[in-house]
Amino acid sequence: MSANSPIGPVVGMVGAGQLARMTQQSAIALGVELRVLANTSDESAARVIVDTRLGDYRELGDLREFATGCDAITFDHEHVPTEHIRALAAEGYAVRPGADALVHAQDKAVMRERLTSFGAPCPAWARVSGVEDVSAFAAEHGWPVVLKAIRGGYDGRGVWVCRTPADVAEALSGGVPLMVEAFVPFERELAVLVARSPHGQGVSYPVVETVQQDGICVEVLAPAPGLDPEEAAEAQRIALQIAHELGVTGLLAVEMFQTADGLLVNELAMRPHNSGHWTIDGSRTSQFEQHLRAVLDLPLGSPSMSAPVVVMANLLGGDDPDLFKRYEHVMAHDPGIKLHFYGKEVRPGRKIGHVTAVGDDLEKVRARARHAAVYLTTGEYT
Repeated sequence: MSANSPIGPVVGMVGAGQLARMTQQSAIALGVELRVLANTSDESAARVIVDTRLGDYRELGDLREFATGCDAITFDHEHVPTEHIRALAAEGYAVRPGADALVHAQDKAVMRERLTSFGAPCPAWARVSGVEDVSAFAAEHGWPVVLKAIRGGYDGRGVWVCRTPADVAEALSGGVPLMVEAFVPFERELAVLVARSPHGQGVSYPVVETVQQDGICVEVLAPAPGLDPEEAAEAQRIALQIAHELGVTGLLAVEMFQTADGLLVNELAMRPHNSGHWTIDGSRTSQFEQHLRAVLDLPLGSPSMSAPVVVMANLLGGDDPDLFKRYEHVMAHDPGIKLHFYGKEVRPGRKIGHVTAVGDDLEKVRARARHAAVYLTTGEYT
């Protein structure tokens, strides 16, 4: 416990987006003092967290000042320079996850190299620097191919599906370091959320199905419907193995493709994740509480579901920014719906919140969540 806080331990979270905002809810219940590093005072978490510090996560001096007095440092995004994380750890700060783990969520090529080294199932891939490299890869693995920015891509950004060398040339024209992967004809996308503490305790949440639209997750179904129990157990085993091999502390989200030939690992995130927002209302321990427990090396909580079926639908901004005038209809129509808003300015396509529905019939629960999400953002019925 920090000497500066007789009430409880202090966790510093670099970043003040909606993940930090939702972490505050769990911090309150646990008696944890949550401190966030924000770029501006109007960011999502900065609006609700008293101990908000303003600074630049790219500046080591700002990070060092922020970390002083914290019992653990963690992140709500992966953009902090790796060398700064190493410097903080070398100075004695408990940074969780550490640089050696987090780099695998920051650099997709490093991630692929490490995962393939210990046998995690991945698509064929290669580093590339020109059209010739990609064409040679496609000659072996077929067109189309997928080009990815090695660093910085998210929510479909930094990903190009290329069907011809001309498409490749256009993607390469941005000057961003890229890698190529074989195009995966997947059946659906799955995600596994696991947590691991510094002393090695690990737990896994149920495998979920994520539904994507234009590269953005719009819906999460928990548990993944119709998933064979053996394949679900294999997905959890893969995710826990990755957490162990990479030395993750905190949460790890492993996004996967389900294919006719088995599972393939797509992406990693080492923080609370959109695929786990359903856990606030649908699990005994939310992902945000679990992350706090893990980075403080507390015993991990139960990841079991509180209902047979949980559906989370993201709220994406539309043309009408006044969502609150539609509160009444949604609440009256379905008192069991849970609403979560992120305190963000409404812009078309931007994630501004989510809704969660629970029950025992997938189609009914899914319809309830979809109705609430569509009506809140558009004012129309589904």
